[in-house]
Amino acid sequence: MRQPQRGFTLIELMIVVAIIGILAAVAIPSYQDYTARAQVSEAIALTSQFKLQLTEYYVDNGSFDPGGTPVGISDMAGTMDGKYVESVVLENQGGMTVTVTATFKTTGVAAAIAGSVFGIATEDGGKLWECGDQANPPPSGSTVLTKYMPAACK
Repeated sequence: MRQPQRGFTLIELMIVVAIIGILAAVAIPSYQDYTARAQVSEAIALTSQFKLQLTEYYVDNGSFDPGGTPVGISDMAGTMDGKYVESVVLENQGGMTVTVTATFKTTGVAAAIAGSVFGIATEDGGKLWECGDQANPPPSGSTVLTKYMPAACK
């Protein structure tokens, strides 16, 4: 009497492994992009916290460098680093123009953004803030690729 088949054949197992490999090859790059975009959101939050303060500073003083003393990041209250962001820097371009940039850490972040710089800028005293490709001129040294930016920056 013949025994009924038990388990899977080698071919069936190889087909399942091949399907899992194909799915992983498609999913891993998408996951890495998603992770980088999520980490960029921290830079957005850290730079955006200064928007209101800088706008108020401009309204109160009429310039970002009143009396020849330019506004500095030390004049503002806020978080200067985060889990993925190493530092936040304010660059006074003079008059009505200022940029705020966040530099990512080189370790512990997605490889695509490690050491990159994200920035926001205003040329009109804080009425309109721009980032990424939308900024004119773009924040100096901004190196985060467009695909990792939020929709408002593309």
